[in-house]
Amino acid sequence: MLKLIKYLKGYRPQALIAPLFKFVEALFELIIPLIVARIIDVGIAGGDKDYVIKAGLVMVGLGAAGLMFSLACQYLAAVSSSGYGTNLRRNMFGHINKLSFSELDKIGASSLLTRITSDVNQTQQAVAMFIRLITRVPFIVIGSAVMAFMINAKLALVFVAGAVVISVILFLIMRYTIPSYRKVQQKLDRVNELTEENLTGARVVRAFSKQEEEERDFAAATDSLTKTSERVGRLSALLNPLTYVVINICVIAVIYFGGYKVFDGVLTQGELIALVNYLSQILLALVVFANLIVTFTKASASASRINEVFALSASVTEKTDTVVIGDDNAPEVEFDNVSFSYNADRLSLKNISFSLPRGKRLGIIGATGSGKSTLINLIPRFYDTTEGAVRYKGIDVREYPFAQLRSQVGIVAQKTGLFSGTVRENMQMGNKNIDDEKITEALKKAQAYDFVSKLDGYLDAHVEAGGKNFSGGQRQRLTIARALAKEPSLLILDDSSSALDTLTDKRLRTALEELPNLTTIIVSQRCGSIKDADAILVLEDGETVGYGTHDTLYGDCEVYREICQSQGVGKGGGK
Repeated sequence: MLKLIKYLKGYRPQALIAPLFKFVEALFELIIPLIVARIIDVGIAGGDKDYVIKAGLVMVGLGAAGLMFSLACQYLAAVSSSGYGTNLRRNMFGHINKLSFSELDKIGASSLLTRITSDVNQTQQAVAMFIRLITRVPFIVIGSAVMAFMINAKLALVFVAGAVVISVILFLIMRYTIPSYRKVQQKLDRVNELTEENLTGARVVRAFSKQEEEERDFAAATDSLTKTSERVGRLSALLNPLTYVVINICVIAVIYFGGYKVFDGVLTQGELIALVNYLSQILLALVVFANLIVTFTKASASASRINEVFALSASVTEKTDTVVIGDDNAPEVEFDNVSFSYNADRLSLKNISFSLPRGKRLGIIGATGSGKSTLINLIPRFYDTTEGAVRYKGIDVREYPFAQLRSQVGIVAQKTGLFSGTVRENMQMGNKNIDDEKITEALKKAQAYDFVSKLDGYLDAHVEAGGKNFSGGQRQRLTIARALAKEPSLLILDDSSSALDTLTDKRLRTALEELPNLTTIIVSQRCGSIKDADAILVLEDGETVGYGTHDTLYGDCEVYREICQSQGVGKGGGK
């Protein structure tokens, strides 16, 4: 938690002033038992009604003042903790966006979602309670004990014994609950992961009639979460009853032995009541402290998980933010003996070499899992090569600033990624200053103009999150249009026309051919989409098994020929 306190920046005055208000409120609370004692010993014992009324009014005044100070503290604590949570989420979100794909793959989207929501909320709640109670609880406990010693030192030793026993109980429970709360958050990650999978893959689950199996898996995950939560909850729940037992035993001891002292004239009745009141204050303070410990135990586990995210540093970093001037006469893209591994166990790409001149088209084909998407992810530096070099316009991509490199590369991924907003806002993601005329031109080239022009509002038409209000083919055409709208020098289509019919796909490729100086890489499972490319790269198990034109590969590459024959495509591209 201490590492995260820096996110109180901007709210430190409130965080420092709030405990002072709570301190004053606690001071008033410590005075009240003394007034009660005086009411009993002076007012009631002496039959002085005026004294009782005056002292009672003083008590009411102290209570009202204490309430006002308490409300002020609550407000400032809420402001501080909310500001802390906002700062932490903003910085965490920014840090996550700076991480490379390797680090994101390591933690996983579902776990990151839990950490930036549930875990941050836990630490925010802990900060709020800390600000409210950091001065009150220790001051009440220590102050009540001191006041008790001032009244009668021997009876006050009961307070000390009770505090020691409660401290031991707190230590033992904390020792076993902190690891358990961490497990609870991990199991919550699993529940979120299953939820995400079933929501995004609902059609697949129903298409294969796997609802019952998915429900069983989800039930197993939630049962595991429930059992772990119940186990740690039962252990944490022991705090309050054990604290009450210890304090009430102390109260009984004070009343029992105090009664003899009153009888012997050592104590007055008012002083005995004051001692009981101070014990009650300690009881309430320690109960609150026990709940504070539970909150901090949860927050400690959450803070550890948050710090794990901040401890990650991007494995893909930029060397400079200075614009790099590439060589327009060099190949647009060049792979020089490139190998890549997601982990140390196996290579996903092995010794890949090819060059793609400016304005040319490269087709990439291969079986599922052959490394096609991995290969194109190396060009914009989503990952860095394990061996070899990827060059863009003659310069290693690792030399480019991210913004410059990715501004010149337009990528349309396999999974469409439209965002909630309007069509115009989605088209402006790569170029905020693009005008409507150029957006329309991009839509026409992507074969999306026909259906977008019919939408209510045209470019102002609403787009739901993920583009759920469009069909699969429409979403693909919109993402292609978005990539074209940024006017890239290199366009990468990663199996992004799989939902298009053959005619629309052909029109799209024809439109792209008309763009001057646009270098295109088309990743596809369909031979018909790449057969007219200037060169075709055939991958199998991460290795190059063929490179050349369609006719050359059809005669020389068995893997490519089998793919073509399975799709009814013959030599020369005909069926």
